[in-house]
Amino acid sequence: MLRLDDLSLFVRSAELGSLSAAARELDCSPAVASAALKRLEAELQVRLLLRSTRSLRLTAEGEQYLSHARAALASLEVGRHQLEGARAEISGMMQIAAPSDFGRNVLLPWLDHFQTERPQMSLRLLLSDRNADLFRQQVDIALRYGEPEDSSLVALPVAAGNRRVLCAAPSYFTRHGRPRQPEELLGHNCLLYMLGGRVHDRWSLGQGKRALALTVSGDRVSDDADVVRRWAVAGRGLVYKSWLDVADDVQAGRLEVALADWEGEPAPLNLICAHRDQLSGPVRLLREFLQERCAGLLARAPWQ
Repeated sequence: MLRLDDLSLFVRSAELGSLSAAARELDCSPAVASAALKRLEAELQVRLLLRSTRSLRLTAEGEQYLSHARAALASLEVGRHQLEGARAEISGMMQIAAPSDFGRNVLLPWLDHFQTERPQMSLRLLLSDRNADLFRQQVDIALRYGEPEDSSLVALPVAAGNRRVLCAAPSYFTRHGRPRQPEELLGHNCLLYMLGGRVHDRWSLGQGKRALALTVSGDRVSDDADVVRRWAVAGRGLVYKSWLDVADDVQAGRLEVALADWEGEPAPLNLICAHRDQLSGPVRLLREFLQERCAGLLARAPWQ
């Protein structure tokens, strides 16, 4: 196998016309330099340099190989500089907008881990269920469920396979029973979410080619998705939530999935930005990091 230091020694020896001069420049002894050149020639099975006590010159094969060796070393140097540049870019402030429930209960600990590994990064986290105006507000990127309504925005998938699920606390099912068919939801207390003055009381489910959309009702409504989930954990009713938001609660037994043989609405999580030039090195790293974490949650989803 070719060694980088052997290639470097060959190139500098040819350029300086002296093996000992190349050895001094590369901070090694003449004996080590001679052994390196012999090792390279043995690997290639050709003589590259003709040496005497006073002179050194390239063979025909050495002349031919020199350009390739130079190109290889130059390419590796470019790659090294690019990596150094990428590391240097992992700094500065990143301003992120995220939904309230996902942001507080899922994203927050993930960002702690992300920032611990990149101590030069500063984060500004804005949590709200209202969509941030990426053109007017001081926000670099936003994490949002669903595709952006504004087609001029750039949307990159983070968890394309995410869906909504029906769930409630074990204590609620103990008191009120577990629905066996979607139509039974009409007799349950459904905890509702409101955004922009509109209550999201239309819950859609599918099973194969069969699709149902039911208008449900309940005694509690909030414009904060985190509050709705907390009500469910407290046993106050059923919720229809993104799996990413409730996966840890289900895993811990605080919530249980109902009608698991019915698929909920798709709820893809996307990373949104206003311009492609905002997809910096740190943003791309964050997206890859979040994709990996979300994939771990989706692997435990009831439809898998």
